[in-house]
Amino acid sequence: MTVKSILDAKGRDVVTLGPDATLAEAAGLLAEKRIGAVVVTDGDARILGILSERDIVRVIGQSGAAALDMRVSGVMTGKVTTCRETHTVNHVMEVMTRGRFRHLPVEKNGRLDGIVSIGDVVKRRIEEALREADQIREYIATA
Repeated sequence: MTVKSILDAKGRDVVTLGPDATLAEAAGLLAEKRIGAVVVTDGDARILGILSERDIVRVIGQSGAAALDMRVSGVMTGKVTTCRETHTVNHVMEVMTRGRFRHLPVEKNGRLDGIVSIGDVVKRRIEEALREADQIREYIATA
């Protein structure tokens, strides 16, 4: 099971924002789309960073409401760990667990090609485990 299978099922649309947007705009976008992170890109869909709800809460906790006027580029995580559609679900689970990421952008030819969340990965892994259990039951029943 690969990242491609997740993207084929859920789609490749990713909510993005430019680096000059404010945290208030980012927070509004996250709330509107009911998502936990937004990928920061340039005009050519190159990944510049990622901004999560946690990042926004952290900076508001440090700077108060004035933080909402800050630019996304000053708060985002600039060194973004990415994956490719050829990576396995198990590999992505390991990367997300080790790095404590809940969202992992998918990169193709240096550009954003999708995003997977920990929820997507866990859902796919559960489906895989249930399918394997069904196959074992069927094998035992016909043996």
